[in-house]
Amino acid sequence: MFALIGTWEMSRKGVTLGRETLMQGGFAGDAVEEAVRCVEANPDYVSVGYGGLPAADGQVYLDAAYMDGDTLQCGAILSVTEVSSPIAAARKLCGRKTNWMLCGEGAKQFAVSSGVPLKDMRTPASQKRWQEAMEQKKADDVPAPYKGHDTVCILGLDENGHMVCGTSTSGLFLKVPGRIGDSPIPGCGFYCDARYGAAAATGLGEDIMRGCLSYEIVARMRAGQSPQAAAEGALSEFVKKMQELKEDHLSISLIALSPDGRYGAATTEAQFPFTAALPDGVHVFSCTPKGEHMDITSASPEEMSRLN
Repeated sequence: MFALIGTWEMSRKGVTLGRETLMQGGFAGDAVEEAVRCVEANPDYVSVGYGGLPAADGQVYLDAAYMDGDTLQCGAILSVTEVSSPIAAARKLCGRKTNWMLCGEGAKQFAVSSGVPLKDMRTPASQKRWQEAMEQKKADDVPAPYKGHDTVCILGLDENGHMVCGTSTSGLFLKVPGRIGDSPIPGCGFYCDARYGAAAATGLGEDIMRGCLSYEIVARMRAGQSPQAAAEGALSEFVKKMQELKEDHLSISLIALSPDGRYGAATTEAQFPFTAALPDGVHVFSCTPKGEHMDITSASPEEMSRLN
């Protein structure tokens, strides 16, 4: 059994490429990196990698992480500029006993030394988006951050039982330079333990980090819950807590994968699309809240048209 689960429809092409690796008996880590790199390189996906969402100063700061579920080792780079493939640099850090999470200039220097090319990750389109936002701020002093601060998260399982997860993002549009969300933080934006499962989160990092939701999902799978029950339960419990605190406008979506290839998803959004590459093919699913539970269905042609 093998599987690749990816957040959002933007992961579909990368997941399809990664599936080819898994079909040939390849390692889950290679498939996950390949899937994430595909998204990072595409400027049409404005929340990840090349052409990503600029910060308040107009620069594109990138975060990425990689975790090996066999060893529980991680690699992560935070708030880095000009690294052409943040996930590649993060993976190269995985396996170190110390110094496996690097930020800023140190992360960039490591990327260069390990052979990851540098590139200006700004595009004319991203700079136009930033300039228009700055002009709006000057006009009414109310910036309008783009809500689609969406992380690409990939969970991978290969035929030999190896599990890996990877994340990559440019973070919140117009963020304060130096701001870090959940995506490169173990237990928050991702977690992977090959014995029990893997999980990852996308949405507003400041909310996700308050619940350590990826670790919570894996802990629930360790206790015997299915990926779907674990994702639903972790999100439901956290939402209830936040409502008690009078905070109920959350933007969180979650994916989960078990060692036997079952998957799950949960969201606070009206609709959360995710991609699954399984032995029978590549599928795009739509996750829709129905009370505390989720309705997981194949994306309809109309939904696919909107997603594209």
